[in-house]
Parts: sequence; C-alpha cells; structure tokens
Amino acid sequence: MPTRTGYKPGVPCWVDLSSSDLIASTGFYEELFGWRAEFDPRPEAGAYGRFTQGGKPVAGIGPTFGDAVPSVWNTYFATDDAESAAERVELAGGRVVVTPAQIFGEGSMAVFKDPAGAVFMVWQPGGHYGARIVNEPVALCWTALDSHDPDAQAFYPAVFGWSPRPAGDGAGGEYTEWLLDGRPVAGMRPPGDRFLPDPPHWLVFFAVADCDVTVALAEDRGGKILQRPQDLPMGRYAVLADPQGAVFAAITPKIPN
Repeated sequence: MPTRTGYKPGVPCWVDLSSSDLIASTGFYEELFGWRAEFDPRPEAGAYGRFTQGGKPVAGIGPTFGDAVPSVWNTYFATDDAESAAERVELAGGRVVVTPAQIFGEGSMAVFKDPAGAVFMVWQPGGHYGARIVNEPVALCWTALDSHDPDAQAFYPAVFGWSPRPAGDGAGGEYTEWLLDGRPVAGMRPPGDRFLPDPPHWLVFFAVADCDVTVALAEDRGGKILQRPQDLPMGRYAVLADPQGAVFAAITPKIPN
C-alpha cells in the first residue's frame, strides 16, 4: 500500500504505547513485529520515541506518567482543530483530560474521556500527521471501542461526525461499525466478561501475516494470551497483553474474494 500522506478528520491516525518499562517494551515489539525504535534525545521530549517499519513511523512509545499508571496502547483520531474538538467533547458529555497542547512543531494533541470513561486522543497535524503505513502487516489496521455504554452511540457522532451501523455478532456481542462518509473507520462491541476491565477502552488492532504464529511468538517473549485466535468475518484475530500489561489485538485480515 502507498505511504500515507495525511488523514481526514475523524479517522484514526496514530497509536502510541505508554509503557512502564521502555527498554523491555522496545525489545518485545522489535522482536514481535520487527519494528525499530528511535527515541528523541531532547530532554524536553520526555523519552518519547517512534517505532518504525522500513524506516517509516508506524506507532509511538513513551513512559507512563507515574509509577502506578498501567501500560496501555492509546488511539489518536485526526482533527483539523484540537480546540474545537475539545469543545465538542465537553458539549457531548465527555471530559477534557489534557487540554490541547503544541508538541514542538509536530502538531497539537489533546486527551479526552468519553462519558463512560474510555480514554482517546486527537491529533492536529503539523510536521507529523500520523502513521505513514497502515493496513499492512505489523501496522495499524483497526481500532474498536469495548464498551456497554449506550451513550457512545450519540457521543462519538457528535465529536467526529460518525454514523453507527449495526454489523451483527462479533466475538462477544452485537458489533457496531462507525462510518465516516459511508466508510468504516472504527468499531464498537460490548466487552462482556472477556479481558478488559472497567472502564471501557479503545483496543488497537495490528495486522499480521499469520495470527497464530504471532500469538505463539508473543507468548514465547513473555506476553499473555487474553483471547486465543478465532475467525471472524474480518479475519483471524487474537487479543494479547505485552509483558508490561498493555493490551492489543493481532489480526490476519481476510482477503476479499
């Protein structure tokens, strides 16, 4: 797939890992996905880095903010105005956790919680617009909200202009696709008693060439299998936790006939 050169507002554009152990996390994902980590040496960068694939950024990595804060994968949605996004979040019943802030010349970010407590971010691009590779092996290919919250059906459309579309049963309950201009951009499913504790959470999916091989490698490198590989209409996928506890999904997308 060609290198991405930008993202429409409302589309997932970047993910990053907040890790309690940067060295261990770097080694785990470099072995699992073949990524390479490059860290910003400036003290004011706060030890933030980027994972690259073939020299192109695919995800970020940085420390957690506090010893008791768990490791987690974060999802960023593109916006052309982070301040306006913050206003829409508050009007729709969400909460601004971190107000919009400029990150060097790279862009502006903000951190929000939806009404049920799921954390998500927005990114207003400057020099950095997001992942340069998506929908390829070892790159971001999907993100889904695990939540029972019925208010999400109104909240996210108010913030991003999405439209919900029921998509049938999907590993644990009724699945919803979020559409933007008629195209799927994200999903939502009830978490049930599976693997994610409260509060609700955005789950990041990485495409892989072989889900079963990836799961075996992750377990061998100290990761945990939270949901063993299973087949869905969109492909074969599993849910994993890295050795620091950050949850993510690996999927081998089904190729259309």
